[in-house]
Amino acid sequence: MIADKKYSLTVELKDDSKQTSTGAIGLATYSDSPSTVLSYASIFESLWTQTELYQKLKELNKLKDEFVNIAAHELRTPIQPILGLAEILRSKLKDGEEEKEYVNVIIRNAKRLQRLTEDILDVTRIESNSLGLKKELFNLSEMISSAVSDYNNQAAEEHKDTNIKLEFVDSKEAIFIEADKGRISQVISNFLNNAIKLTNEGTVSVAAEVSNNNNEIVVSVSDTGSGIDSQILPRLFTKFATKSDSGTGLGLYISKSIIEAHGGRIWGKSNYPEGKGATFAFSLPLDRADS
Repeated sequence: MIADKKYSLTVELKDDSKQTSTGAIGLATYSDSPSTVLSYASIFESLWTQTELYQKLKELNKLKDEFVNIAAHELRTPIQPILGLAEILRSKLKDGEEEKEYVNVIIRNAKRLQRLTEDILDVTRIESNSLGLKKELFNLSEMISSAVSDYNNQAAEEHKDTNIKLEFVDSKEAIFIEADKGRISQVISNFLNNAIKLTNEGTVSVAAEVSNNNNEIVVSVSDTGSGIDSQILPRLFTKFATKSDSGTGLGLYISKSIIEAHGGRIWGKSNYPEGKGATFAFSLPLDRADS
């Protein structure tokens, strides 16, 4: 206690389980020494200032989150008609026409803006602990096979200057799992996107298998690209961890949150010295699934 910056009283709390103050407190020190009193006063003022700054910071963070959320939602509205109408326009143009290439540029950039918008919204949900999961029983092998087929078509359309082949190492056995199908698909798509961006030539291979001890499902995506930058590796699954001009560095952060929300693990590594490229993988516990 400080009184008028002239007097101070410090009381030792000895046992806060006691019912009386005399039993709870220990030594007490009273001082009217200016140096002692001002020292205590300085400590209290510092703590008070820190508390006020912390409250202001919380308010600013709340305003920032609200602004980002509103901005991302507002961006969603014009993106859909841009994509939809551009797709219709492209379907009316013949291959080889210069105008078709212009439309392709519009569609690619609109899709990029759409992914950015969804990523921002997902980060907002993660940081506000509102990333909900809608679990259902589905065939994981079938979903991966469809994703690989789609990305093969995308690579042929959007990466004509590269020689990439995507393949699914199918175990020929259906793997059924109870999880949020959309979110797991999002993680696999993120892995495939990264692999395609970093691979100019070679193979992107996807595998799904039940572990030897039969308690988890492991999905991995390996490529023959440039591998993981050594400066990025220590903060691989944090926000904005990227050196790419075409990415935000949010995808792996979101993927990590999705997999951990399912009770699983996620990791990534360069394939050196055994081979070229990188491997990203995640596991989901089989006690939440039925195979």
